[in-house]
Amino acid sequence: MAARTVGLLHPGEMGSVLGKIVRTGGFQVLWASEGRSQASQVRAEAAGLVDARTLAALVKQSDVIVSVCPPHAALDTARRVVAQRFSGVYIDANAISPKTARAVGRLLEGAGARLVDGSIIGPPPTTPGTTRFYLSGAAAPEAATLFKGGPVEAIVLDGPPGAASALKVAYAAYTKGTTALLLAIRALAIKEGVEGTLLQEWRRSQPDLAARPESTLQGSVRKAWRFVGEMEESAATFAEAGLPDGFSRAAAAVYDRLARYKDAKEPPPMSEIATALSAE
Repeated sequence: MAARTVGLLHPGEMGSVLGKIVRTGGFQVLWASEGRSQASQVRAEAAGLVDARTLAALVKQSDVIVSVCPPHAALDTARRVVAQRFSGVYIDANAISPKTARAVGRLLEGAGARLVDGSIIGPPPTTPGTTRFYLSGAAAPEAATLFKGGPVEAIVLDGPPGAASALKVAYAAYTKGTTALLLAIRALAIKEGVEGTLLQEWRRSQPDLAARPESTLQGSVRKAWRFVGEMEESAATFAEAGLPDGFSRAAAAVYDRLARYKDAKEPPPMSEIATALSAE
């Protein structure tokens, strides 16, 4: 790949790990500290990223920009980059709908930049085999070389921008959708005083469901604030395809009621989650 400098927006839990992978591959990776939190500063320094201070400076120096931000901020992030006259390769790695991905692409095309639509499935990658980074668009093969040899598997899809986002929507509609459903079911059982009996019945008739660790459900609560926008993007995708969108909208509502637990040091117990979900 001809590019030697990559700009990362922004070094959250996932973004900082991706930045470290790219840096380890021999590229300089920039981030912009202006307006970012102390936690971002710590993650960026740990990943060995170079602080460009401002977005304008980052855009000016970068051949490639990787956007990893909450879904609701994806389009605005692209607008701010376009406003700085970026004309390189822009990898949108956010959990957005295909429609939003195509809107990002039109913005970039108007500025002379190229979009790579990306979707990440799996946790922040530290060991091989856990995480896939799906990429679509004409520049996807070029973008995949940034992650060659690292613990994330970059997979190029044969499709235009929007294909990678569609895959992520379909995948997350099940994983995050069923997690929201189980949280709501447990809250109902607790509220009606039948949780113990429900869990006992699951152990008898739904052993796979009963074996699902409760800690997985509780752990998702601290990320609920991110999942609201993702499930809204999911609902929009189902609706655009002419399919019922209520599943994802209900999941968004569940996560919205749990958004108060952002940055909680410990996941709340199920009884507290039930109270939060039941509150009007």
